[in-house]
Amino acid sequence: MTRNTTPATTPSTLVFDVNETLLDIESLGPQFEHIFGDRAVLRTWFAELVLYSMTLTLSNCYVDFFRLGSAVLGMLGDIRGVAVTHRQQEDLREAMRAMPAHPDVVPGLTRLCDSGFRLVTLTNSPHVADAPTALHNAGLADYFERQFTVDAVAAFKPAAVLYRGVAAGLGVAESDCMMVAAHAWDTIGAQSVGMQGALITRPGNAALVAEGVPQPTLIARDLTELAAHLIE
Repeated sequence: MTRNTTPATTPSTLVFDVNETLLDIESLGPQFEHIFGDRAVLRTWFAELVLYSMTLTLSNCYVDFFRLGSAVLGMLGDIRGVAVTHRQQEDLREAMRAMPAHPDVVPGLTRLCDSGFRLVTLTNSPHVADAPTALHNAGLADYFERQFTVDAVAAFKPAAVLYRGVAAGLGVAESDCMMVAAHAWDTIGAQSVGMQGALITRPGNAALVAEGVPQPTLIARDLTELAAHLIE
């Protein structure tokens, strides 16, 4: 693990991203293998999904993340000359709700809980009424005090209002919180409102190192490494 800056204080509250940070999006690979004959299209789809979620927010528009994911799948089909069926779009939505946790997540969260940190999540994914969340389906819900979703304000991360809303909802200062995410754009967004940022370098993710770009407070390979550092 690389430590980029010295935290002014140890955060009391850890705010976790869900998709890819806690849940393994590689589990969606078979969907893309079946549709496109190429599992690697998953990464193109996810990058486009994030791009268009940010675009909608900047354009004062909103479509929930699962519906947007289905639409991006259809868009990629048009680009690649592949007919994507409505059933395949629905199957992808269901698969997004059923992603498993990374192997390090349970031991990492257990250590953090046992050490007294407050744990919450902030996800782009919607909460469907009367249905279990993706965290419930992955067996992780009991680790978290609250599950925040962007649906509440109809804007996607890294909109500043979302991070401020989490702190306000918990009755804590932004400076008491650390955003834990596998995406540098998420930690940058959180740091813009005064939170600390912990970047989890899941495969395919790394820090964005450039002059003028806020660097994560901490960088860790996984949650067990993050927990070990915070507890030390």
